[in-house]
Amino acid sequence: MTTSRFSKFFRIALLLLFFAAAPAAFAQAAPEAQEAATVVAAQAARPAAFYYAIAVSIGVGCLSAGYAVAKIGSAVMGAAAEKPEIMGKAIAFVGLGEGIALFGFLVALFLYTKI
Repeated sequence: MTTSRFSKFFRIALLLLFFAAAPAAFAQAAPEAQEAATVVAAQAARPAAFYYAIAVSIGVGCLSAGYAVAKIGSAVMGAAAEKPEIMGKAIAFVGLGEGIALFGFLVALFLYTKI
C-alpha cells in the first residue's frame, strides 16, 4: 500500500497544526491542572506507614477469616454428616467467620478515607 505525496504532506501539516495549537489548549486547562496537582500532592504527603496499616488490616482480616472458615466449616460438615437437619443453622457460623474479612476491609476503607 503506497501513499501519495499529498497524503504524506497532509499528515505532516496536520501534525504541525496540532503542535501549534496544543499549547493554547493546555494553557486554558491550567487552573484545573493546578487543582489536580494540589490534590495529588496532598495525597503524596501521607506517610508510608499509613499504607502499611491499610495492607495489614486487610491482610490480617483475610487470613484470620480463612482460618475461621476452615475450622468452622470442617466442624459444620462433620456435624452435618451425623445430623443433616442442623446444616442450615450451622452454616450461619461460617458466615460469621466471613464477617472477619469484612471488618478488615472496613477498617482499611476508614483508614483510606480518614473517617
